[in-house]
Amino acid sequence: MAGNLRKRRDISAISSDTEVPSFDASSQSPSGLSEPTSDLEMYSKEVLSQLIHDNLPPTPNNFALYFDRLLEDKSEALRKQINSVLEFEDNSDDEKTIELEKSLKSGFTSVKSILQVTANVYKNIALMEKILVKRRAELTKSSDSAGVLSTITSLDQDVGKLNNILKKQVDHMKTLYQDTASIVKNVENETIYDNQFGIYNKRYLLNKLEQEKNLIEEFKHTSSLITIELSKEIEDSISNQKALLLMTRTIARLLMKTSRRSDVVAHYGDGVFAMVLKHTDIVNAKRASERLCDLVSSSNFFLAEKEIQLKISIGIANISPDRSVEETLVCGLNAMEHAYENDNEDYCVCSKDEENK
Repeated sequence: MAGNLRKRRDISAISSDTEVPSFDASSQSPSGLSEPTSDLEMYSKEVLSQLIHDNLPPTPNNFALYFDRLLEDKSEALRKQINSVLEFEDNSDDEKTIELEKSLKSGFTSVKSILQVTANVYKNIALMEKILVKRRAELTKSSDSAGVLSTITSLDQDVGKLNNILKKQVDHMKTLYQDTASIVKNVENETIYDNQFGIYNKRYLLNKLEQEKNLIEEFKHTSSLITIELSKEIEDSISNQKALLLMTRTIARLLMKTSRRSDVVAHYGDGVFAMVLKHTDIVNAKRASERLCDLVSSSNFFLAEKEIQLKISIGIANISPDRSVEETLVCGLNAMEHAYENDNEDYCVCSKDEENK
């Protein structure tokens, strides 16, 4: 995955109706010089003040969430200053886990390649045996071939011994390979990274949804889930599966590019993506969806000489402690289907959540 999985910005956050003390890097000291340390300190105090105002505990996760969210409304100078610090010190455990998963898969691929090369060597030795048998039969018919035949016989025996040794080694390597494959399979069952699209996978998504559901039950805040897929109108009009995959990957990259650091971007399966928008209500989830649709629609894809305007369908659902994670996902997926069915709208809100508004 290019860059850092957590280097994401741009989707709008919840707007607060209540004003809190605000600070912006455009302000300067009397001497006219900016003071980065003071700027960061004052901004951090503003973040803490907003957390307390919203009756949220100032935990590291909540502070990081508000830190990113409030920063979106600050000046470009302050955003650059803060983002440079975040990029410098960002060493998420999830990032390390993803790199380990990549290394493990790469190592397994190398082991598989070694096995294939060894198998080819074994095949070549077996082929050599056949050639020796053939040449031995030819020499038997010759009257002056006694000495040559003796040499061939000795060589035949030596090759046979080598072949037996190599066969045992290949069998042993096959056993090692099967053991390695079993280990890798167990690891894959616990992975959090989707290698095809360069984002989190379904397992990670379900875990984060469950975690957010429990947090909402405890702290009574509001979060949303949006599900995204390439418009069926485009899918139905293009038969080139490779091109469709490239389009879907483009959407995945755009999701990563436009999401906040606190958002979770994952591949649910079959080209369907999901985003967990923490501390974001339905209204702001709609705004985020609109921005995302505009961004995708401005990205054109060229297939041969034909220019195709990308388009997506989005479903929006509230993450509620009153229903299971699976029910929330189904709610979002159904809303996504309705978005396409209702005159191919860009997005649609889960009917249950619309009724509860």
